[in-house]
Amino acid sequence: MARAHALHILVSTQAEAQDLKKQLAAGKKFGELARKHSLCPSAKNGGDLGEFGRGQMVPAFDKVVFGKPTLEVHGPVKTKFGWHLIKVLSRG
Repeated sequence: MARAHALHILVSTQAEAQDLKKQLAAGKKFGELARKHSLCPSAKNGGDLGEFGRGQMVPAFDKVVFGKPTLEVHGPVKTKFGWHLIKVLSRG
């Protein structure tokens, strides 16, 4: 089974996600922004979701994690939970 290790930031609006993505592009640290802005319980860990298998996350999230390049910030990605910025640390 394919596995991945990812970070994410979950916010309630696309505009907020786009603003955070600009801040990341300007050099802000992913973990710091996740701790400050993310609505997910993973915020306390800098947005770290740990390692998980394909199919454990909602389909739109899974598609990015298992289909996009690692070590880049992807999104905003809309799910039933809100808007995500996703950074895949590793996949195997």
